[in-house]
Amino acid sequence: MDGSIWTCLWRHEREGETILDFKENIERIEAFNNGSDRGYKLGVNKFADLTNEEFRAMYHGYKRQSSKVMSSSFKYENLSDMPTSKDWRDAGAVTPVKYQGRCGCCWAFSTVAAMEGIIKLKTSKLISLSEQQLVDCDVGNKGCEGGLMDTAFKYIKQNGGLTSEDNYPYQGVDGTCNSEKEASIAAEITGYEDVPQNNENALLQAVAKQPVSVAVDGGGHDFQFYKSGVFKGDCGTNLNHAFTAIGYGTDSDGTDYWLVKNSWGTSWGESGYMRMRRGIGSSEGLCGVAMDASYPTARE
Repeated sequence: MDGSIWTCLWRHEREGETILDFKENIERIEAFNNGSDRGYKLGVNKFADLTNEEFRAMYHGYKRQSSKVMSSSFKYENLSDMPTSKDWRDAGAVTPVKYQGRCGCCWAFSTVAAMEGIIKLKTSKLISLSEQQLVDCDVGNKGCEGGLMDTAFKYIKQNGGLTSEDNYPYQGVDGTCNSEKEASIAAEITGYEDVPQNNENALLQAVAKQPVSVAVDGGGHDFQFYKSGVFKGDCGTNLNHAFTAIGYGTDSDGTDYWLVKNSWGTSWGESGYMRMRRGIGSSEGLCGVAMDASYPTARE
């Protein structure tokens, strides 16, 4: 069992708190895995001592706008020669999985991962960029209280770029903007574009060309404890979490999927990644994945 799980138990016992939530979660996971095969498995992870309400409060932070002004262009709309599968890790365009901690800044990690990808594709340099700069300095968003990727892309362009993770390391809490570090630019973008909403084919066109920031309804128990396989769990379209689509493919049983990079550490999912069903027949996509996607643009 993951050492972090024993830490959870020890903390509860040390503080005299109940381990009922942990036991209920274990029972839920075991019942799911022992039930009918749904093509994916759940597992005990660092969230096992949290109620679902606690989990959503601590690890979600996507704040969707009630009305959004879409960008006027989508440069991939005429793309027709898409490969049958794509994994941007194979091109070296994905940094190792990161961990946001108990800070609702998934929006920052999604933004940064998409930017890291396009910078690698345009310059051949993979640079781990600073999420903490966005948390501290992007006043259009709300740091650990939530935010939006488009707003972050706007800040990055206006600031002239982002600094590196090494220069402005992640702390997992709201801090005061370090203007000296903010001005030390490691990479820049020219702007961003929105993927046409509620259109999985448009999202496919974009992901075929670069990693893309996406938002989902990631609040369910199955999402909390996802371990492996192609996720097909019950979820709605109440967007509350952001991560990054870094590819797509088809499973051995013929199930099409999106490949996404999360920011919940490597003990969650498939070493920090998730495969989620693609092409469910609903325009929004599973968990609303096609509802609010965007990607940064950059020079060669």
